[in-house]
Amino acid sequence: MAGNTITKPSDLSCTPSRAARELGLKRGDFDLAVHLGRVRTVPDEEGGGRRVTHAEIDRLRSAAGFPDTLLESVRTVGTTDGAALMEVTSARFTRLARLGLVVPVKFYLNRYRAVVWLYLAEELRQFAADKNHTSLLNGRTPERLRDQLQEGLDLRPRNWRGRHLGFLLHQATDPWERAGALAALLDPVQVAEIVQDPYERAHLNRFRPEPPAHGAPGSAAAHLAERIMTADDPDEISWLRADLTQVLDEARCHRPAPRPTGELAVPRRTTEPTAPPPSLSKRRPEPMPELDPTPDAEPTPEPERSRGMLGWLRRRSA
Repeated sequence: MAGNTITKPSDLSCTPSRAARELGLKRGDFDLAVHLGRVRTVPDEEGGGRRVTHAEIDRLRSAAGFPDTLLESVRTVGTTDGAALMEVTSARFTRLARLGLVVPVKFYLNRYRAVVWLYLAEELRQFAADKNHTSLLNGRTPERLRDQLQEGLDLRPRNWRGRHLGFLLHQATDPWERAGALAALLDPVQVAEIVQDPYERAHLNRFRPEPPAHGAPGSAAAHLAERIMTADDPDEISWLRADLTQVLDEARCHRPAPRPTGELAVPRRTTEPTAPPPSLSKRRPEPMPELDPTPDAEPTPEPERSRGMLGWLRRRSA
């Protein structure tokens, strides 16, 4: 009888692949929409990953301008199209990106295994429309900033990692998952120094997300993607280590790592600064510094400490 029908959770939601088809999105664009919070997902109660409720699909389909508005909100562009969108040269756009003033949202490796960074078109339009950025697009760049670029400054990988970490933390549902997200950006040797208990480390690795798929496992492309995923700046590593230590304390209290029956569970901690800096996920961006507006033929702005979007992730080590 209808009154006795049991509604299963799977009847109220669908897989990401089906949701992408329902919304008219390619799977890569759908994943980006989820990361950006454009599409809300729920955990699969049967342990099959994330799902999308039919109510969420109906909400998006009933929005004004669907599907064009949704598609435009996740449209990404490379350097050439991004420069055209901001009405600057490709060289200037690249310098702005290296200085951390525009932040990549994705990357891929071309057939020559060169990294191609992608940016949200929506964010680039907003950046170009902000009158506070006029000097960044047209003005004279201080010599000290040009010097930093000549020394090889490139914040694109670090900024992408910071953004990707935000995606991972947004989907984490408990402290172990948050710890796994932080550990994903650290070299395994760094993680082993912090998590000295082998049972804890094995448990943590269960929640450590894999790098974005690029090429077959073990291929040169996969190794390059893994290097991009791994923090390499001393300052960045320091913040991640402090955050991981803090979140691990929360995870141990929430649910100790499993270990063989009969073995005493004694959580081990690595000595860290007694007063670690604020969590990466709670740190606020810093305001953009004012640059000399005097026109110059070669603008290449960058503050002494990288500021702008996600400024807390672009500090350089002393």
